[in-house]
Amino acid sequence: MRYAPVTPNGDLIRWVELPGAEPARLYLHGLGASSPVYFAAAAAHPLLAGRRSLLMDLLGFGISDRPVDFPYTLESHADAVAEAVRAAGLEQVEVIGHSMGGGVAIVLAHRHPELVADLVLVDATLDPVEPTRTPGGSGIATFTEEEFLAGGRAQVEEWVGQFWWSTMRLAGPEALYRSTIHRTRGTVPTMREMLLDLEIPRTVLYPEADGEPAGADRLRESGAELVAVPDSGHNIMFDNPEDFARSTARALARRATTA
Repeated sequence: MRYAPVTPNGDLIRWVELPGAEPARLYLHGLGASSPVYFAAAAAHPLLAGRRSLLMDLLGFGISDRPVDFPYTLESHADAVAEAVRAAGLEQVEVIGHSMGGGVAIVLAHRHPELVADLVLVDATLDPVEPTRTPGGSGIATFTEEEFLAGGRAQVEEWVGQFWWSTMRLAGPEALYRSTIHRTRGTVPTMREMLLDLEIPRTVLYPEADGEPAGADRLRESGAELVAVPDSGHNIMFDNPEDFARSTARALARRATTA
């Protein structure tokens, strides 16, 4: 386990690091998750192993600190990750981001382009969404922060089920709520607009059963590659680890052969 202070108050981001060759790979988890839990098996897969890998928990989540005075915008998450990457002595990383972590990865590449060599987005957040209480969703954004802290968090535990709650329960309440709100509202410009403008290699993994993501043609026109992963849902790395590893390794190897 490694750590680095990333705020003026000295709050720590922590990550599990696997040794290996560089350029290093940075794994970023989704809302209420933890990178060592969601990505450990993937990073150790024979097709992806052998590279220095940082399985990083965003501030407020997993093994990282949970400051109550941090804004938890996608921009502030990205800036904190950038501080941690630099503290790790890295000049560039290949970034694999899942869901909200994909949104943070896009913002990281937009705000700190010198740090990101390649981007693999795993069913990532690209656009603002309408707050709803739907099956499989958290419903967090339908509360005010006061309501969530006063009792909404207990209701969310019932909605999300024990699989998601197993890591969501580790998040600071303020971190979980504010990250959800900012993920729902998105960024200005949107993550999609940032992604379209990036000049680095970009790969978008999505569950085949869901069909192509919105705006697929425009994404392709911008140079992004879209890859359908069969037999998977939102948590592609859990649902189909073989095809996840194969698709991710192929995407990253393509950059290496053209660099």
